[in-house]
Amino acid sequence: MPLRAVALPPAGPGFPFALDLLRGARRLEVDPAVTVLVGENGSGKSSLLEAIAIAAELPTAGAVDLEDDPTLDAVRPLADALRLEWTARSRRGLFLRAEDYFGYAQRVRRHRAELLADAARADAALPPLSDAERARRLAPYLGSAAALEGRYGGDLDARSHGESFLAFFQARLTGPGLYVLDEPEAALSPLRQLALLALVRDATARGAQFLIATHAPMLMAYPGARRYQLSEHGAVETPFEELEHVRTLRAFLDDPEAYLRRL
Repeated sequence: MPLRAVALPPAGPGFPFALDLLRGARRLEVDPAVTVLVGENGSGKSSLLEAIAIAAELPTAGAVDLEDDPTLDAVRPLADALRLEWTARSRRGLFLRAEDYFGYAQRVRRHRAELLADAARADAALPPLSDAERARRLAPYLGSAAALEGRYGGDLDARSHGESFLAFFQARLTGPGLYVLDEPEAALSPLRQLALLALVRDATARGAQFLIATHAPMLMAYPGARRYQLSEHGAVETPFEELEHVRTLRAFLDDPEAYLRRL
């Protein structure tokens, strides 16, 4: 496994050192396959994943590289204070926040449209040629556009969010590496969450390792995952059945009227 553990700094005043997750254990053991972070908004799970991604120097699906992304400036002190313990150091993988994906899909669509427009302009400027020679001249444009379509299965932006999100994952989960995913369920229905779990399973079989922050009990249920509940008590390893999100959802489904009558 590439990442073995994350050593955390002590809690302190001000963000990000005042985060709840720093009030507990000083070291988080990481599963060789899947580790899940669960907690309410503000508990620090997204900040921790962002800091890990920066410290690990991961590629990103965002519009800006991690080192230049101004939205990550606030967590950089935490990234500097983390100590990542590796079995085998790797910079392969991906950091993905749900909000970054939609911008990525639009950029892929624009890039493909630009390649096709360039091909059309080049074609119009060519003198009379044989079909074979014309194809050779246009190959740099059309070949690149076809490569994008082949990798992502067509126009990501033209599909439903769930379909394009899964197509993106299928294209990017290509082998060993550290994949840090912040709330990947944002675009996914329950059935597509199951499809994502299948992709994660297949990727772990090829040596991928996942750190996932999520509010979705279906993703928390990944077999064999190490799960941390983040709260005012810090980050506490917690069985699936005892996670607060799972207990709340189960209680709601058992008796929805008991909750709805309070609205």
